[in-house]
Amino acid sequence: MFLTADEVKKIAHLARLKINDQDIHGYAKDLSDMLNLMTQMGALNTEGINPMAHPMDQEQRLRPDEVTECDNREKFQAIAPQVEAGLYLVPKVID
Repeated sequence: MFLTADEVKKIAHLARLKINDQDIHGYAKDLSDMLNLMTQMGALNTEGINPMAHPMDQEQRLRPDEVTECDNREKFQAIAPQVEAGLYLVPKVID
């Protein structure tokens, strides 16, 4: 698939990007190459291959699930302008 200059201009407009006219052909080639790569990857047979969360065969390092901070809720709500039933009250900003 090869993108035309008009298609690149349309994509740039939709993405709200300003590109120089002399760069359009370079962008067209680069974007076309990316789309061709995606087409090639889509044509590969992936049957029997398990999905991976990471391309390396690594396990996620886990940390202990421990509370590391003290509960400051009462302290913060004591200095809040308005609190009701443990919730912060804020002024209405949208009608």
